[in-house]
Parts: sequence; C-alpha cells; structure tokens
Amino acid sequence: MKPAIEIRNLGKQYKLATAKSYMALRDVITGGIKNIFSGIEKKKERFWALKDIDLDIMPGERVGIIGRNGAGKSTLLKIISRITPPTAGSAIIRGRVGSLLEVGTGFHPELTGRENIYLNGSILGLRRTEISKKLDEIIDFSGVEKFIDTPLKHYSSGMQLRLAFSVAAHLEPEILLIDEVLSVGDMEFQKKCIGKMEEVSKSHGRTILFVTHNLDSLRKFCSTTILLNEGKMVEKGDTEKIISLYVSKHLQTNAEMVWENGLSSANKEIMLHKAWITDDNGSTRSRFDTTEKVAICMEYEVMADDTAFTHGINVFNQEQQNIFNSHDVMTGNGDNRKKKGRYMATVWVPANLLPEGIFSVSLALFLPNPLDVLIHEHNKLSFEMYTDFSKQTARGNYAEAFPGVVRPLLNWEITKK
Repeated sequence: MKPAIEIRNLGKQYKLATAKSYMALRDVITGGIKNIFSGIEKKKERFWALKDIDLDIMPGERVGIIGRNGAGKSTLLKIISRITPPTAGSAIIRGRVGSLLEVGTGFHPELTGRENIYLNGSILGLRRTEISKKLDEIIDFSGVEKFIDTPLKHYSSGMQLRLAFSVAAHLEPEILLIDEVLSVGDMEFQKKCIGKMEEVSKSHGRTILFVTHNLDSLRKFCSTTILLNEGKMVEKGDTEKIISLYVSKHLQTNAEMVWENGLSSANKEIMLHKAWITDDNGSTRSRFDTTEKVAICMEYEVMADDTAFTHGINVFNQEQQNIFNSHDVMTGNGDNRKKKGRYMATVWVPANLLPEGIFSVSLALFLPNPLDVLIHEHNKLSFEMYTDFSKQTARGNYAEAFPGVVRPLLNWEITKK
C-alpha cells in the first residue's frame, strides 16, 4: 500500500521583508534615481520555515503535529493542501484533501452560509447533487441553521469555524488537515469535533493530520505524533513518547524574573523587583518531581505607609488552561496594610497536586473589593513537573500516566462491613 502522503526532502524558504518607513514623493524619486545609477540590488534576508522533511503517512493514520510557535507546523499543512508550493523537494498526495487551516479559509464573506457550503464542495470537486445530499447533515452539525441564509461576513469567528469544520468533515475528503483553529470554538464544540474526526477516521478510513497545542486532545485522538522544531522534523513516533520529548526538551522554563529598575504600580505606591521559584531548600530551579512542593516568591517595595493591597497568583498548564488561582485575602491574614519598606511574599504549591507538564505563573498585586489591579504580570515564571518512576514512592506500584488537570494524592479509608 502506498502512503496517502509521501514527502521527500521538503523545504520552504521565505524572504524576510522589512517594513519601510514613510517617504514623501520627493524621497521616492530621489531613491529611484540612486538605484538606477548604483545598479546594486540590496540582498534580502531569507530563512527556511521547513527544511529536509522526509515523511510517510499511511491511509487511515491519525497523526498529530506539535512544536513551538514558528516550528513550521502550519507551513507543512499549507504545502500539503497546495495553498503554497515548496521551495525544495516534493509532496505527493494520494487522495482528495479537505483542510481547515484558518477561520474563513475557502469561504467568501459576501455569500451566505448555504452558498459557501456549495462553494467549498465545488472546490473539493463534488457535484451539486452530491453536496445537496449532505446539506442538511452539514447544517445540523454546524449549529448555525438560523443564520444559514445570512452572508458570512455577519458570522462570528466561532460560527465560521463551526460551519467550516462541518463542511470539511461531511464532504468526505480522503485526507483531512486541521490546524489550531479548533481553539476558537467553545469546549462543547471542540469535543464534538474530536468525536466527529474519530468517527470519520475509523468508519471511513480517512487520513487526518491534526496540528494542536492541546496535548490532552492529542493524547485522546492521535496514536502517532510528529515533533517539529525550527523547521526540521525532530522525531515521529508514539504520541506519549513525543509529548514527553517535547515537554522536557523543547518547552522553555523560566524560574526567575528580575525588574532591574523596579516595576511600578499605577498609583506609584508599590514597586515589584523580583519573582522566582524555589524548592523546599530555597534553591531557585524550574524542574520538580511531582512529589515535591514548589514555592512561588515575590519581592516588592512599599513606597508609602498604610498602603493596602493583597497578593495573588494564576497558574496555567501548557494548554493555557487556568488550573488554579491563589490570593492571600482568602487565607485570613487580617489587615493587609503595610508600612514603607521591602517585603517578600511566598506561596507554596503542595506536593502531589500537579501532573507532569509545563506550568506558567502570572503574578498580581491588587485591591480585592472593589477590584483594583495594581500590578498584573502575565506568565512571567514557568516550571516543569515530572515523575521519577524509579522511585517506589512516586505512585506506589502504578507506573502509567495520570489523566486529569490535577493529580492530588488523596487518603482512602477501606473498612470491612
């Protein structure tokens, strides 16, 4: 059996264009005359968005593609979908391709939703009668039936996504390409999309390429994943193995942030100087076993006596889900008024709470009631949680990955009746 997608020595090079500053007509004419006499054309900088990609994807495979922003994920899908040609190498595609790369791609804003369904189907090479057979099913799945005869320019991005996915999934292309656009939809629709992709993959044997930053969706849907980094393919293999490689080697962590001249609040009463992450011994680091507790610290300066405020953190996982928030106003610390001087605030994330992965931390100093945010620094710190399975205390004798947003170690009581 030949691969559905056969890629050999694939590369894509782009020219880096710099934005020109405003020029008057006189400057344009003068510059043109200079160029005529100089006869020298300025060299444009180039970079490879993809380079030396060799890849076979067999019919019916569900393959995830992950990597940091700029790794070349979207470029690869655009070459496969024939939106952009490669600079080097070849991409042989065996089968009709349906793609969902950007919200609104392949749609015309002046046409209604119904008309755009027929337009998309025609682009895929289907006859009008074939599209009509699927029309009711497409509209029903999309959930935009009330607006189906309204011009697309009046749709929200979420409505456009719903319709675009429904068209791509129901018009039966042999190969379906899906980029990060599913993040635009609500959680319920995302689950619906994943379910539909699983259905068409299993029952119809379609090949699916799925680019996402949502590692949980990747685990559920793709058994095989490709890791790209700086335009090159690092590895293709088992999804769990590739995710572990991505998290440990390619997601960056930052255990310390220093504001050299201080970060002042809007009212000039507080100055944030430093934030950092430490272990139980006070050592600054960014990698922790899941059985260790983690300290998040802030050093700040109060510039005026009797300044009232409270402290807070927001913790996000690698899919940018807000895992939890913590504010010291909740802990009953009493009067939050402080005199002039330097202070340090520390909050402890308990051991056996967070699963494996990369977590980012946002920092806040604010008045809680009514809310008045004095300083709020988004995602300034980050750290990694891992599990050393060689330690017997890691999870007892259970050596598999734990699903879920958190993984608390809870006490169980077993009694005989």
